[in-house]
Amino acid sequence: MRVTPYLFFNGDCEAAFTRYQEVLGGHVMAMMRHAGSPAEEQVPVAWKDKILHACLEVDGLHIMGSDAPPGRFEQPQGFSVNLMMRSVEEAERVFAGLSEGATITMPLQKTFWAERFGMLTDRFGIPWMVNLSPEDCTP
Repeated sequence: MRVTPYLFFNGDCEAAFTRYQEVLGGHVMAMMRHAGSPAEEQVPVAWKDKILHACLEVDGLHIMGSDAPPGRFEQPQGFSVNLMMRSVEEAERVFAGLSEGATITMPLQKTFWAERFGMLTDRFGIPWMVNLSPEDCTP
């Protein structure tokens, strides 16, 4: 079994996944639009180029998402996507990349439980935690 976050966006899924690929690395495996799919007839004309399904693969793991149908988007709440980093440098780079246009909840810093930990809600409305536990540090 694998647990995979599936994120919903308010019309900016493509921009979000493009940014996540830049910041997290990996590659976008899927970026399916409503146009040309069986779902095309279920959305307004202006929505046909919005994303029906996207998948980003990073180190063998996936983040999936789509644009919520018109009138169905709800602001994400009650969760965060947690990223476990391998080094201080990686944690700082990823946090900085996700921070552009974000609301910082907790700046990335050393804590009593982690070498680095920080929280933010990115410019697309997705809450993230960047975490580097002491046992995750590479020498």
